[in-house]
Amino acid sequence: MPPRTLSLFAALVLLTSCAGPARVSTSTATPVPTAPPAAVSTPVPAVPTPVPQPTVVRTATPVPNATSPQMAPPAAPTPTVAPPPTPAATPTAVPPTPTPVPAQTSTPTAEPAAPTAAPVPTPTRSAVAMPRGRVDPLLVVDVYEAALVSPGTTLLPVQVDSPRIVEVNALGEVLWEYRIPNALRAFTNPGFDAELLSNDHILFVLPGNGVYEVDRSGTIVWSYRTTKISHDADRLPNGNTIFVFGNNDTRDDPQVVEVDPGGKVVWSWYAKDHFDRAPYRDVSSEGWTHTNSVQRLANGNTQICLRNFQLVAEVDPRGAVVRTMGEGSLDGPHDPVLLAGGNLLVATQNTLAVNRGKPQAAIEIDGTTGAIVWGYPIAFASWPVRDANRLANGNTLITGSTTIVEVTPQRNVVWQLRLNRTIQPGPESAGLGFYKADRIAGR
Repeated sequence: MPPRTLSLFAALVLLTSCAGPARVSTSTATPVPTAPPAAVSTPVPAVPTPVPQPTVVRTATPVPNATSPQMAPPAAPTPTVAPPPTPAATPTAVPPTPTPVPAQTSTPTAEPAAPTAAPVPTPTRSAVAMPRGRVDPLLVVDVYEAALVSPGTTLLPVQVDSPRIVEVNALGEVLWEYRIPNALRAFTNPGFDAELLSNDHILFVLPGNGVYEVDRSGTIVWSYRTTKISHDADRLPNGNTIFVFGNNDTRDDPQVVEVDPGGKVVWSWYAKDHFDRAPYRDVSSEGWTHTNSVQRLANGNTQICLRNFQLVAEVDPRGAVVRTMGEGSLDGPHDPVLLAGGNLLVATQNTLAVNRGKPQAAIEIDGTTGAIVWGYPIAFASWPVRDANRLANGNTLITGSTTIVEVTPQRNVVWQLRLNRTIQPGPESAGLGFYKADRIAGR
């Protein structure tokens, strides 16, 4: 082949080998990886997420401790709802504002934005319906902290104008009332006691007259008449009734008597068998001992308050004095109660010359040493102090002549019932106003 022809042929071969068979390469090439579809080009349904339930955050009222200052009644808690989007909670009852006397109200949150089932509210004590009664202008509740009080109604005698026994709710509204019959009204001074029985009847004492049981219709269904009875009577689990003979009692009188339902005396106790000696023999004020309170204890013994002896005695079923409490700590003791831990809670009036002018108070004394371990003084305007009861939540209910207060262990007042009447000092003033009060739980 001529050299020129050979050169052209070689160039053609070289050009063909560089281009290659482009269409054939698609069958053997490895595919290039591609990225997953982006959300903007191919939307993917999101996994359903449960809609968060609304959370109501309440500002808690702190329970005061022993070092905290006197606490003013707090404002009602303010609900704070978690940020939207969430359906709002159903209305939740808000505790009533302590001052002035609150009505039961609830503050609803906003309506849900969508018809989504609302969560079931968690029950709170403030949401429990309170029994309502009628307003009595003589009875005013001017402190009420619903979250801190021991729940229930309060039973008390009221000795002003027409003597009566009332049961009131936490707002001071009268739920039930029994007016002392005209023929018996002369026997309500000084002070008469009333307590609820297990059959829903009321047992009450008229000093110098007797002890009575009435049903809720006001019918007297049982009575025991005696001029020696003073301030206290209790119905015992066996159906008997025990009461004190302290109304101008003498050495020859029994200071405590227990009778069966038929009125037969089945047990009695005489102070002269144990205290007819110095320094007790020659004391006298409204009687020799003026025994004003009795309590049958769980161990079968009987606790007796001998006011003029300034002590409380515990006696066994045979009448022997097991121990005495309060000597050197008590002055004018009223209505002592033996507490579960062995201490004694009692109202003291400071009637002795050495203590005259000191605040009357409810005090708790150590059952072993007699030392005062807790106390709450009562303002002069509400003297005399006549009753103190430890409540189920640890608070103490204290009764003075014109005020009844419930205080915490830290001495903060969380409930106060006030007699809306000024009692002028005088010979009859000691028997006017309030005398005793009992908190009835579960009502």
